[in-house]
Amino acid sequence: MASERLLVQIASYNTNLQAERGLPQDLIDWLAPTFQVSRFLAREPRTPDIVAVGFQELLPLHLGLSGLSSKVIESRNALILSQIEKYAPNKEKYALIAKVVNVGVALLVYGLDDGVARKVTDVHTHWTGCGPAYMGNKGAVGVRFSVPADDGGVGEVFTFVCAHLTAHPQKLEQRVRDYHHITRTLLFPPLPGAASSNPTTMYDTSHLFFFGDLNFRVVLPPEHPLAQSPNTSADMAHVLEQESVREDLKEYDQLLLERDRHGRAFISLREGEFWRFKCSYKYKLGEVDKYEQVLKRHPSWTDRIMYATYTDNPDSPTKSHITNALYTSIPSYTTSDHKPVVSVLLLPPSLPQPTLPSPPPTPLGSNASPQDGSPSSAPTPPMLRLPIHFHPRPDTYANLKRYTGRTLDRLVGYCWSLLVFLGAGSSILGIGNFIVGLGVWSWWRTRPSIGLAV
Repeated sequence: MASERLLVQIASYNTNLQAERGLPQDLIDWLAPTFQVSRFLAREPRTPDIVAVGFQELLPLHLGLSGLSSKVIESRNALILSQIEKYAPNKEKYALIAKVVNVGVALLVYGLDDGVARKVTDVHTHWTGCGPAYMGNKGAVGVRFSVPADDGGVGEVFTFVCAHLTAHPQKLEQRVRDYHHITRTLLFPPLPGAASSNPTTMYDTSHLFFFGDLNFRVVLPPEHPLAQSPNTSADMAHVLEQESVREDLKEYDQLLLERDRHGRAFISLREGEFWRFKCSYKYKLGEVDKYEQVLKRHPSWTDRIMYATYTDNPDSPTKSHITNALYTSIPSYTTSDHKPVVSVLLLPPSLPQPTLPSPPPTPLGSNASPQDGSPSSAPTPPMLRLPIHFHPRPDTYANLKRYTGRTLDRLVGYCWSLLVFLGAGSSILGIGNFIVGLGVWSWWRTRPSIGLAV
């Protein structure tokens, strides 16, 4: 029955460095549709068991690099929590399971207060940067937790990853490298019951959700009609009203090609039919349905939500046991050049799992412990099934790379923030004021001394 399957809501939005101005105070357009869809999944109105909300470009970059995100993320947390409770069909309460932010990439995960949130264990957060020299202007954040089974079984592990990858159509190779860097450096502690003490990758999980502004573009060949015609932004918006046109455009989507045809990125991750909604980027600011600079770049589905579960078959990479009940964008948000996206996912029923066995009796007169010299007998959670050619391994230098990037983040962020302060909010004016000030200071030090003749 659907009511016995967990319902997960994923929401992602690149807010265009708007900080607290990036969201309206009423999130009904973004969050309420998912709660309405849940009514079709059960006889009674049902609210999601887990809600994950990801942001990219959360706040101005100089503040993010300086690590000054606490005020914004706390404001977002309070707003989102109040809104998902306000629109829950039965006025259910939620609790924050975890939140994590690195520069401008943030992730908040909530659970039903009388359900998943009360059962979660082993909550971990992590982050990694894949910008220049591993800086965090691009990168990913992750949340992982376990949900024990009601019957005493070991349960399942949930991993959520929110990412922001390298921009610009021509930088496809860098985006592929970003994905592999995240796979190798976004690391979590060993799984419950595991005999190994080695860190684990995002793929060491029962359920994986990977989403964010992934920046993969639609790149049309020169002979394509839409590449030849001088479309205005209004014309393109009108053309994209037709689902048949969007379905044709998806064949030129870089992410789809890299994942399904070339197998170079997002291995084993599935996705809903993203072409059923309009491209989420790049819109004119303040406009509901007008794209910007169509002649320079084609509208693209840069904002994506993907997933995998442990019952998925690696030999059927386009099919999933997760039911995608909703996958859409929200056009009414106009403060960013991106539109937020949202998805409702119904997970498959949990399979029967072994419970923790009782230790064998110790022979009379023996001082040996049942664990001495023997491997761990604790059951482990079910894991994703991956293709035989794909073996993600943790990067030995992951921590060195992460903290090298963070050190550079802070150095650049503090200097940039100082220039913004000197320029009264403008870094360009701040640079000018700094140069003028430096010139005045140099003149003052080298001016001739004027004294009275004795």
